[in-house]
Amino acid sequence: MSLRRDQLTDTLFSSILKLRSVEECYLYFEDLCTNKEIRDFGQRLEIARLLSSGSSYQQVTQATGVSSATIGRVKRCLDYGAGGYRLMLERLEEEADEREPQRG
Repeated sequence: MSLRRDQLTDTLFSSILKLRSVEECYLYFEDLCTNKEIRDFGQRLEIARLLSSGSSYQQVTQATGVSSATIGRVKRCLDYGAGGYRLMLERLEEEADEREPQRG
């Protein structure tokens, strides 16, 4: 099921793109979401990272404490979703690679 595009959602996403730092994200998301929602978002991204790196459901459960239903939902998004998790995981990996000191 695809997210239906509308003006309110476009405005929300545009506002997120205007954030300039992690600190600004904390300020905005603290007002926008509940603490649980924010933790859940972070947890889902970690689940996606673990699954993408080859971790089993059992390993993901041990690492995160989440249910297999949540892991299954993230897995379905990774396999059949819009590609958002994969896009972010690639960008986060690129950023980590850029921060790593060059060898050679």
